[in-house]
Amino acid sequence: MKQEKLLYLETFGCQMNVSDSEKIVALLKGIGYGETSEAAQADLILLNTCSIRATAENRMYGHLGKFKSLKKRKPELIIGVGGCVAQQEGEQLLRKAPFVNLVFGTHNLQLLPEMVRAAAAGKRRIETTFIDNEERFDLFPITGAEEGGVTRFVTVMQGCDNFCSYCIVPYVRGREISRKAEKVVQEIAQLAAAGVTEVTLLGQNVNSYDLKSPGEPDFPELLHMVAQIEGIKRLRFTTSHPKDISERLISCFAEIPKLAPHIHLPAQSGSDRILAAMNRGYTRAQYLEKIAALKSACPGIQITGDIIVGFPGEDEAAFEDTLSLVEEVQYADLFSFIYSPRPGTKAAELPDDARRAEKQPRLERLQERQRQVTLGRNQSMVGTVQQVLVEGPSTSGEELFGRTGGNRGTIMMGERSLAGRVVDVRIIEGLQTLLRGEIINA
Repeated sequence: MKQEKLLYLETFGCQMNVSDSEKIVALLKGIGYGETSEAAQADLILLNTCSIRATAENRMYGHLGKFKSLKKRKPELIIGVGGCVAQQEGEQLLRKAPFVNLVFGTHNLQLLPEMVRAAAAGKRRIETTFIDNEERFDLFPITGAEEGGVTRFVTVMQGCDNFCSYCIVPYVRGREISRKAEKVVQEIAQLAAAGVTEVTLLGQNVNSYDLKSPGEPDFPELLHMVAQIEGIKRLRFTTSHPKDISERLISCFAEIPKLAPHIHLPAQSGSDRILAAMNRGYTRAQYLEKIAALKSACPGIQITGDIIVGFPGEDEAAFEDTLSLVEEVQYADLFSFIYSPRPGTKAAELPDDARRAEKQPRLERLQERQRQVTLGRNQSMVGTVQQVLVEGPSTSGEELFGRTGGNRGTIMMGERSLAGRVVDVRIIEGLQTLLRGEIINA
């Protein structure tokens, strides 16, 4: 019997990369590769990369360097780099890391089996061509359909047409392209039949999902279609651009019981001057109007967001505007970073006089305040009863882990057979990153 070859895969970055990595595993399983968590055991090492910030890119190169010595000891080892850094760097990546065998861009996953076979035959390959055709979404096995599971990401669109001045996504993921609704529904129905109970509809800007063809649904209509699929108990989506979130989409939180009361709505700044420089397409007041409408449609909705600190031109007054926005919104969680110039973007050309020594304390102030808000919000849930979708055992293995509708991670004692079920949980402790509760019915 032929021995199975082993794949070691590292994933960096966003949920789209996580989804792409699931596709990679499924594709390579088709040519005889199983997974391993030990790089030293692998016959094939792949890094699925992120270039949204310089730190993520540098981290990838650091990880890649660790495998150079493995390649020396095991010359037949195949090493490949995919994702956004691969799309951005292209042939330059092969020059920087001559021990790499293959480079594949964000639109080229379907070529991986062929590229791996070529690498095994001693040929280096690079594929970074954009494929602007919605049919490419359906060139992959439906991940999770075989092994079942509780939650899955389902891609509904990819790319972005907004060209925020700091953002590299349009350059590494391409322009917006939406997937046919019938294909989305078909995939989710297949996942539901295999035991998946929660799906997250995924895209760089799901609000602008639209095939722009007669008779095709827009995003609110797609949400209604997915909610009707038997077996799906909870529905989520990410990520949303504030300028594109419509009244009809906001209304979905009131109209669709399966739609989880949580939205990720990145503000990026609280200063109108900085928002204009970022080319975000909305003002602070318009953003807050959207937040108010969401809270009105769905009282108790949990809102998370992103903030960039130290964007070119941000002074103390602009940063104070951001702090006050964060205070007003009261985010459940906030992802915040110091601005990182990305090659090819408009913001990379802007003068930036502020030093890191000024930006770092601002970031620390923001993050400390958000930690206090998050902890306070979690503690305020003590004594409430939350509906928790049980995903499986916690990391300790002694408890169960699940998420509330508002996307708060929750641990509790219970039988593993509860995985996939929504149970009522009384919250008994609010921690910094988790809730602890007890199941009151099952």
